[in-house]
Amino acid sequence: MFVPLQTGALEGFTVVALLVLVLAVITIWQSVEIVDATEKRALTVFGEYRKLLEPGINFVPPFVSATHRFDMRTQTLDVPRQEAITRDNSPVTADAVVYIKVMDAKKAFLEVEDYKRAVSNLAQTTLRAVLGDMELDDTLNKRQQINAKIRQELDEPTDEWGIRVESVEVREVNPSKDVQQAMEQQTSAERKRRAMILEAQGERRSAIEQAEGDKQSNIIRAQGEKQSQILEAQGDAVSTVLRAKSAESMGERAVIDKGMETLESIGQGESTTFVLPQELSSLVGRYGKHLTGSDVETDGDQLDSLDFDEETRELIGLDNIEEILGQIDEEAEMDVEAMEQEAEAIKQGEDPADIKSPDEVIQEMDEENPDMEDVQAELDAEMEKEVE
Repeated sequence: MFVPLQTGALEGFTVVALLVLVLAVITIWQSVEIVDATEKRALTVFGEYRKLLEPGINFVPPFVSATHRFDMRTQTLDVPRQEAITRDNSPVTADAVVYIKVMDAKKAFLEVEDYKRAVSNLAQTTLRAVLGDMELDDTLNKRQQINAKIRQELDEPTDEWGIRVESVEVREVNPSKDVQQAMEQQTSAERKRRAMILEAQGERRSAIEQAEGDKQSNIIRAQGEKQSQILEAQGDAVSTVLRAKSAESMGERAVIDKGMETLESIGQGESTTFVLPQELSSLVGRYGKHLTGSDVETDGDQLDSLDFDEETRELIGLDNIEEILGQIDEEAEMDVEAMEQEAEAIKQGEDPADIKSPDEVIQEMDEENPDMEDVQAELDAEMEKEVE
């Protein structure tokens, strides 16, 4: 009898020890609270708020305590698509994204039931209100202004909940289909209008450039005519002097020919003594030089009949002709770089009202270089005098 009783008592003690061990393990498990580094937890004992549990190992009363988890990282809340009527009575739909962060877990636990749902509902109503205070064009163009207004409206109530609204981003704002069609038609009409304006401007600039080309062509043509007239006058002067020289030479040759005929008739006579005038001897000597074609210097003097003397050269301006042509060439040169700059300015749409006519340009050039007209007048006067 005694042995069985000891065995039963041992078994009962083992069961009790196991129960106590299990209870101790459960008690320890309930007393230890491990908090992640990205969160905080609110501790309540018998439903009463006690404190916030920081990240790490925390010991709490077992069986009578509860914890509520709060993520301390930035969280994203999607705001469902909302319908609103703008100030100019245009229906639009819009959705947004709100970025929030828990700054005070105690307020988020005690002041609001579900802070995420509360912020989402508040963002929806605020989005509709902001869109209703704006016109349609502003809702489509001023996206940053909408974001700033929504965030400003959310800041005050969320601060009381221990929540900070970090950013609000409106993703899409879409007008109704009828409004979209009207906007597309308006855009198409605007593009057509711009195309017509650009085409008209192109034609205007083309006409201006053509007029500029005609102006430059007229200037060049006028300079060419001026140069041609001067050269023609110079040639007439040279021709007149040459004709005068030729007439003088022909007169001397006629006298020489007549003298030679006389000498021939005298030579046929019986007399052996002849008396010749000095003028006839000189003419015969010059005639012999002409027949040989010699133009070398004789006794230090150059033949007068084959060259112009200094007075004649000065009269017809042979020594100054190259200088005159050089002045004409300088006047006829066009500033190519300036023309290109002016054409570029016309292409840029600048007012070409300051474009001068060819007559004005020629008049200015004549005023700057009056010597050319004086030279021409002198040549004409000297030609008339020589002809006389």
